[in-house]
Amino acid sequence: MRSMGLDIGERRIGVALSDPLGMLATPLTIITCTETRADIDAIVRIIAQHEVGKVIVGLPLSLSGGEGAQSLKVRAFTEKLRQFTDVPVEYRDERLSTASARRLLHEAGRGGKKEKVRDDAAAAALILQGFLDEIEMPPEPGD
Repeated sequence: MRSMGLDIGERRIGVALSDPLGMLATPLTIITCTETRADIDAIVRIIAQHEVGKVIVGLPLSLSGGEGAQSLKVRAFTEKLRQFTDVPVEYRDERLSTASARRLLHEAGRGGKKEKVRDDAAAAALILQGFLDEIEMPPEPGD
């Protein structure tokens, strides 16, 4: 089953997809935020196009684990998204995902001001990969 990761920000929404086996997350695209309904429609189109079975939304918690203003905005957006799709939507702690994405892109020689928007899709991939890594895979026959 293919899963989608979302890194929802004020200006952009980073989108990542897993492979069909649900093992590897890859950055897909960035949605430039315009209005909530248009942003949700864009996400729903991607869900349908890629036959997504689960959506993982990064929840921006503080370092202490508490929720701030941005977490409440993400929750409100996610609740609206749930009204337009039957696909299950779950939250995942995204603390430091954007910072980690920037560091990884910089180390790969792909960072910098021109590439800044890629951070959002890379952060979505990190959020999704963390989720995928936590899923308990069934044992192989004979194990």
